[in-house]
Amino acid sequence: MTLVEFIAPLGTRSRKDKILAILYYKSRYEDRYSLTIEDIRKALKAARMPGRTKINVADVLTKSGHYVDTPGTQDGKRLWQLTSSGEQHVRDLLGLPAAQPELEHGAGSLSAVAAAITSKDAREYIEEAITCLRVGALRASIVFVWSGAIRSIQEDLLAEHRGALTAALRKHDPKVRAVSRIDDFAYVKDAISLLAAQDLGLFDKSERGVLGECLSLRNRCGHPAKYRPGPSRVSSFIEDLVSIVFR
Repeated sequence: MTLVEFIAPLGTRSRKDKILAILYYKSRYEDRYSLTIEDIRKALKAARMPGRTKINVADVLTKSGHYVDTPGTQDGKRLWQLTSSGEQHVRDLLGLPAAQPELEHGAGSLSAVAAAITSKDAREYIEEAITCLRVGALRASIVFVWSGAIRSIQEDLLAEHRGALTAALRKHDPKVRAVSRIDDFAYVKDAISLLAAQDLGLFDKSERGVLGECLSLRNRCGHPAKYRPGPSRVSSFIEDLVSIVFR
């Protein structure tokens, strides 16, 4: 979701509400927890807000009361951030789900993972998972986290065991196609890839077992069903994949 899309539902709301929404967006979606006045002005421009050049951002923030606080300065410029009350105010304005500590922790863990991932495909899946977490789309977040994890596993298998890979896969599925490039995994079940990864030493038996449980959860969330995971289950799922796949 872009900043323009995030701000759009506010329509004719006050300048204060829109600036508070910018602080919320930057914190939740870009991990920028405090901004200078100049940062906010740039965000107003990026959001294409009408009349932005006439907005006295410092005055608006000063009059925003308990919704904002200032944690200090950066290069001599005062920083501004939302308080918990300010975050709740923006969530109420936009109908966003209440914050969940487990999900906040999961999003933080994934943000650190995404920053270290060199694979464009895997990184994009993780970034989409973070976005889903922050808007409360828990089933979608599980699907995307798994997609990023299995893509990383596939790339590791190709990078470290290309010569032995097809034989390891055929040990568990004799009909599997030969795998020599990443696209070939489209014809290989994830469960078979996990078994081959264990055989090739990428994971031990207990780790593969945990990954198998993660795959089962992914499948429950990725197919039409009534099952809805709670925040703690999602957090545990993310913790397992981060510690085993993205270590």
